[in-house]
Amino acid sequence: MVENMGIVIKSNIRKVIMELDKENSISSVAEEVGLALDKKVEDILVNAIERAKANKRRTIQARDL
Repeated sequence: MVENMGIVIKSNIRKVIMELDKENSISSVAEEVGLALDKKVEDILVNAIERAKANKRRTIQARDL
């Protein structure tokens, strides 16, 4: 994982979860959620980079995700 990259903005995680939780059953978000989200996003981007390279492109497109 890239150190100190901070892809996911921590201050937005709780806001987004509250918007998605229609039943309002979640009241808090653990610190580790941000770290896990960063890791998942990084993995997705690494795979997208590889896919773009495999297709001889220098631009990552939505379909690479």
